[in-house]
Amino acid sequence: MSPRARLPLALTLGEPAGIGPDLTLAVWRRRVELDLPAFYVIGEADFLARRARLLGLDVPMAVVTPAEAAGVFERALPVVPLGLPVTAAPGTPDATSAPAAIASIRRAVADVMAGHAAAVVTNPVAKNVLYRSGFAEPGHTEFLAKLVTEATGKLVKPVMILWSAELAVVPVTIHLPLRDVVSALTADLIVETGCIVARDLTSRFGIARPRLAVAGLNPHAGEEGAMGEEDSAIVAPAVARLKAEGIDAIGPLPADTLFHERARATYDVAMCMYHDQALIPIKTLAFERAVNVTLGLPFVRTSPDHGTAFDIAGLGTADPSSLVAALALAARLAATAPTFAHAK
Repeated sequence: MSPRARLPLALTLGEPAGIGPDLTLAVWRRRVELDLPAFYVIGEADFLARRARLLGLDVPMAVVTPAEAAGVFERALPVVPLGLPVTAAPGTPDATSAPAAIASIRRAVADVMAGHAAAVVTNPVAKNVLYRSGFAEPGHTEFLAKLVTEATGKLVKPVMILWSAELAVVPVTIHLPLRDVVSALTADLIVETGCIVARDLTSRFGIARPRLAVAGLNPHAGEEGAMGEEDSAIVAPAVARLKAEGIDAIGPLPADTLFHERARATYDVAMCMYHDQALIPIKTLAFERAVNVTLGLPFVRTSPDHGTAFDIAGLGTADPSSLVAALALAARLAATAPTFAHAK
C-alpha cells in the first residue's frame, strides 16, 4: 500500500454558490454510515457554518492543517482555511466566487504534490463564473495540468475519463465547440490519449490488459467514406498504431451501437471523439454514480460528474451519491498511486 493511502483527501470548495458546500456537509454527516475515507475541505469555516445553519445541519468545524485533518475527522469537519472572504449566497455567485474556487484548487494541488494529501477531489465549479473573472483555461482538467507544469516545469497531457460500474468513457477532444472538433482531431492525439488511458487503467485501476473500444467520429463510423473521410483517414490509422504499441484496441466503431449492454461487456473503456459523444451515454446510464477522473497527472484527481446546480443550492435536496463515489474512488486509486519524487 502506498504511503499516500494513509493521508487524508483534499476536497476543494468548488463554486461557493453551488451545491458543493451542501454536498460536503451532507457527506461528512454520513461519514460513518458510508465508511468514508478521511478528507478535509479547503474553504472558510465561517462560510461553511453559515451554509450548515441554512440547511439545518449540525456540523462542527475544526480549522486545521492537512496534517491534523485525519485526527479530527471523526468529530468535526476539518477545514483548511483559504485566507479569503467567501460570501456567495446559494444560487447567487458574487465577486468572491471565482477567487475562492480557484484558490481552493491551487491549494489542493499544492498539498497533494507536497505529500500532505493522498489525492485531490474537486467539487464542481461554474466555468462561466470563472471566465468572467479572467480564468484562461477551458476547465478543471486543463487547469490541473497547468498547475502541474508550474510546479514541475514539465508538460503533462491530462485525459478525462468518466468512470462508473456500468460504463467508462474518455472524450479525446474535451471542451471544444463541435465545429472545432474535426480540425483538432488527429491520429497523434488519439494515440497519445489511448496510451495514457491504457497505462493508467493498468497502474491505477489494476486492469492488466485494458480493452479500448474506439468510436468513429461520423455516423456509422463514416460508412467507408460515404459519411466523411475522418474515420478512415484519422481514426483507423490511430487504432492500428495503438495495436502496434501492444494495446488491445478496436475501431473505429459506430457510436450508435457502442453503448448497449452486450456491447459494453466487450470493452473496459470507450474512447469517444468529442465531449457529448462520451458524456451523454454515461450520464444517461449512471448520472448519480459516475466519477470524473483525470488521468495523465502525477497524482489522483476525481470529481463528481455533475455541475453546480444553482437552482437547488441551499435547499438540502442535492444527491451526494456522485461525491461519495468520487471520494471512495480517490481513496482506492491513492492506495496504489506512486509517491512523487519531488514530494519526498
